[in-house]
Amino acid sequence: MSISHAPPDSSGPDISRISTSKAAPDEHAPLDLVPLVPTSSRRTRVPRWLRRTTGPLVLLALWQLLSSTGVLTSDVLASPGRIAHVGWDLIDSGSLTSAMATSLQRVAIGLLLGTVIGTGLALVSGLFRIGEDLVDAPVQMLRTVPFVGLIPLFIIWFGIGEAPKVAIITLGVTFPLYLNVYAGIRGVDSQLIEAGESMGLSRWGLVRHVVLPGALPNAMTGLRYSLGIAWLALVFAEQINADAGIGFLMVQARDFLQTDVIVVCLIVYAFLGLLADFVVRTLERLLLQWRPTFTGR
Repeated sequence: MSISHAPPDSSGPDISRISTSKAAPDEHAPLDLVPLVPTSSRRTRVPRWLRRTTGPLVLLALWQLLSSTGVLTSDVLASPGRIAHVGWDLIDSGSLTSAMATSLQRVAIGLLLGTVIGTGLALVSGLFRIGEDLVDAPVQMLRTVPFVGLIPLFIIWFGIGEAPKVAIITLGVTFPLYLNVYAGIRGVDSQLIEAGESMGLSRWGLVRHVVLPGALPNAMTGLRYSLGIAWLALVFAEQINADAGIGFLMVQARDFLQTDVIVVCLIVYAFLGLLADFVVRTLERLLLQWRPTFTGR
């Protein structure tokens, strides 16, 4: 008896043709494009205001923790709760609001006078060579003298009233503003000057349409810096026989060893300075909308 092999069924797979080796790819066959799946998910964006307040909140919590555990005693530094209570009492009695109004008035007058003097000297020195020869050297000499060291001289000249306090703030504001405005004027791109001249602008036309707008960013930077100096000068100015103002409250608190009142006054100084800087930055964004800026990544 013989066994015959039946032909393979065409409906099933041909086992004899199956090979364990990988078949060579056909270079003419279309490639299967598989969409790329990102390996990392998108980061969740945290609101910027939350990121900016995280640091102060952590510092406040650490301060409260050290005060609660006794590491910081009340005679060294009062707890945040105690300072909040004292601050509320000062506001309720009206003494803190009255002191803030007096200090703000001094800073406003000194800032106005310093801005006028500093900007005026910078324009004279920056726009005219003869002005630079006459103005820049004396200003550079005077700015190296610490304005705090001039307090005794101001007392002799102006007495112990409001005049020496305003004079100290004015002097502190003048020099930073002068330096930045002067640098802004002399730092204007020469190609912009040539372009303005080719368009037929006169000298005053160049000053108005090219030089002053080009110096404006430096002027705003100088104004922000001058504001910081103004609050620093105010701290020293209000130590001169003051009978009102935030510095007067600090002197009284020092005499009675009230560290909580001193810390409240320092916090008020800080918030007033931060508020003034916010106003200047807002003004800067409005006036310098034409300037491209890098906001960070």
